Amino acid sequence: MTATQASKALLARWPDAWLLAGVRTPFVDYTQSLSAVSPIDLGIKVAREVFARSGVPATDVGTVIAGSMAQASFDAYLLPRHVGLYSGVGTEVPAHLVQRICGTGFEVIAQAADTVSLQRATLALCVGAESMSRNPVAAYTHRTGFRLGQVEFKDFLWEALSDTAVDLGMGETAENLARRHNITRAEVDAYAVRSFERALAAQANGFLAGEICPVGTEVFSAEGLKPRGIRLSSKAPPATVDTHPRPTPIDVLEKLKPAFGGVQTAGNSSGVVDGAGAVLVSSGDYAKKARNAPLARLVACATVGVAPDVMGIGPVAAIQALLSATGLRLADIDRIEINEAFGAQVLACVRELGLDESKLNVNGGAIAIGHPLAVTGVRLTLTLARELRRAGLRHGIASACIGGGQGMAVLIENA
Repeated sequence: MTATQASKALLARWPDAWLLAGVRTPFVDYTQSLSAVSPIDLGIKVAREVFARSGVPATDVGTVIAGSMAQASFDAYLLPRHVGLYSGVGTEVPAHLVQRICGTGFEVIAQAADTVSLQRATLALCVGAESMSRNPVAAYTHRTGFRLGQVEFKDFLWEALSDTAVDLGMGETAENLARRHNITRAEVDAYAVRSFERALAAQANGFLAGEICPVGTEVFSAEGLKPRGIRLSSKAPPATVDTHPRPTPIDVLEKLKPAFGGVQTAGNSSGVVDGAGAVLVSSGDYAKKARNAPLARLVACATVGVAPDVMGIGPVAAIQALLSATGLRLADIDRIEINEAFGAQVLACVRELGLDESKLNVNGGAIAIGHPLAVTGVRLTLTLARELRRAGLRHGIASACIGGGQGMAVLIENA
């Protein structure tokens, strides 16, 4: 971390903010069983589920904070409001949407922790919801009509993966890091194999199931509102597990073609999936009254800017800023989650931090599980809190790189 990055890091420390409970949908591969479902309905599903599982009354919520990147439905503007209304939160309770690309899920939680710390509310509903499948094929210049030979529609999901400021795709920024750190294709493939193996193990031992709610056809009713809900294809069974983890031998990965002319392939990059996640964040006083003990204490977060052409290195500066602000050393952190946007990007972070890989993404990462943009920070924080509790450990950091050149990291402590 440079001196300028340190001085410009956006830091927050929370003396009394708590992660009460959380749940997520299965992360389902792009264009598969959840592909027709609006992210609003995925968000409503996890919001209703987190209240049901925790026993926390929805009517206690003082604010709804939601994140979603894609304009994936015609009522997308209303996502946070509809999540609140259809999950039982009072009509009087405000709701808003946040956006920090791959850091959106962390930003949702950070804003909730800020809110309860400032005593603006005692309980916040935090939701990330993303349909990668429903990203539109779009045109931005045809409002006044079509000119002969100038009709231009583009795949929003594909185009959004490019940073026009540096004329690079996100994958190409990972290739820059691979060259900078002399990271080989063999190393990236080996890392991907480990991600798949750990995710499959976490499925087999039931760990991942503990944070997942099944998603099937369902109607969401609310007094005074038009019913809405989830409708899966008649041929699609309910989604019950993450679909992207699969046995992935090294020889299979070795046969895949480079996606960006270097070490990254479809097999060692994050999976494209649909899904949603929700957590409840509260003050300490509210947590003491809750039916169940909180999952974790939210301690601090850091957000930093880095060069756009190596955006994947963002977690390094964010983690370093977080440690500096809290007086902790990297050795004090028992578990670390770094979002696996690209295998080479994670390995570059490992090398710059000098990170013990036995502490990293111990239940698999986004290469195996998938990366639904606005949901990832919610999932990583929830998974990390549950892992600290299971292993009886104290401190954990969840982090992600962010397109355009940012990094974000959140520090939590086992409750």
